[in-house]
Amino acid sequence: MNLNTLQINSLVEALLTLKNQAEMKKFLRDLLTEAEINEFARRWQAAQMLDQKVPYSIIIKKTGLSSTTVARISKWLNNGAGGYRLVLNTLHHHRPALVEKDLS
Repeated sequence: MNLNTLQINSLVEALLTLKNQAEMKKFLRDLLTEAEINEFARRWQAAQMLDQKVPYSIIIKKTGLSSTTVARISKWLNNGAGGYRLVLNTLHHHRPALVEKDLS
């Protein structure tokens, strides 16, 4: 996938202008459907759980994602472009333990 297109560069620039959670939420709500926002949130939750070595079966149960999607997220987390790892490391540095500890 070519991430260096005019359209993608424009989207990235737009995202970089947002200053806080409230601005990001407004932009995401206008840009995406509620289902798309929820899907992205579940994928991000899965990435965080995978980073904490939570078993696939628990991730699938908690997020409602398919095993194929969780496996894909794991692949990208460990061998992707480094985006998940970059954000996880930044968040761990600023706010440790973002993922729910109650995994029952």
